[in-house]
Amino acid sequence: MAMFSKTGQGRYLASEHTQGPWDPRTQHMGPVTALIVHELEQAFPRPELELSRLVVDVFAPVPVAELEVTTGVVRDGKRVQCLSASVSSGGREYVRASAWRIRAAGTPPTPVQAPPAPVPPPSAEHAGSWLGSGFGYGRAMDWRFVAGGPMAPGPATVWGRLTMPLVEGEEPTPIERVAVLADSGNGVSMALDFGTHLFVNVDLTISLFRAPAGAWVCMDAATVIGPSGRGLTRSTLYDSAGEIGAAIQTLFVAPR
Repeated sequence: MAMFSKTGQGRYLASEHTQGPWDPRTQHMGPVTALIVHELEQAFPRPELELSRLVVDVFAPVPVAELEVTTGVVRDGKRVQCLSASVSSGGREYVRASAWRIRAAGTPPTPVQAPPAPVPPPSAEHAGSWLGSGFGYGRAMDWRFVAGGPMAPGPATVWGRLTMPLVEGEEPTPIERVAVLADSGNGVSMALDFGTHLFVNVDLTISLFRAPAGAWVCMDAATVIGPSGRGLTRSTLYDSAGEIGAAIQTLFVAPR
């Protein structure tokens, strides 16, 4: 049981565990984003460089089907590296991404925010069946809400943990675990009724100032909707030791 199984070089078959909330035939962007990170790590292994920023542009909903992930080096160097990735299916490109990796070196850290609650929060509701009753991605994650709640409008703070491999037969890395959760900000902090409106992100930017650790990732998310059909979600990201970075989503908003 995994989100993807590898079918060839750069090719992966998506399972039902990647399904998104809007249409069972299309994927949640969390698994797709994590798959991009996975393929970049596989194609260009540079352990002295750490992923610092990932920008994902979504051209169309990604089908639950076989995907091809192609990658390339845009700018190479000893201290920084820029990579590219493209996700296609059936000859159509659905997603394009760029990533910056920066060399790991000792620097004097500034104070950061502590996690909002212990990992996992012992008194929080175990909401593993939250979104999970309706689509595969929700069932594939273990959700623990600290603030807000399942399907409750408004800001939310939630710990999440991937409960299965991203790619069959491989243990998810901490950065893949961050990527699989980071696209959920607009879902956990919905500002409009899910039954009456679409609020779909057309992009995702993840920026990290240190490498994550562990299986659990926390998201403190808030969404604002503008007066002209678009919105913005901002999420602060944590691991068990404290803040690690942020995620931003631009939203397309429309009545269903």
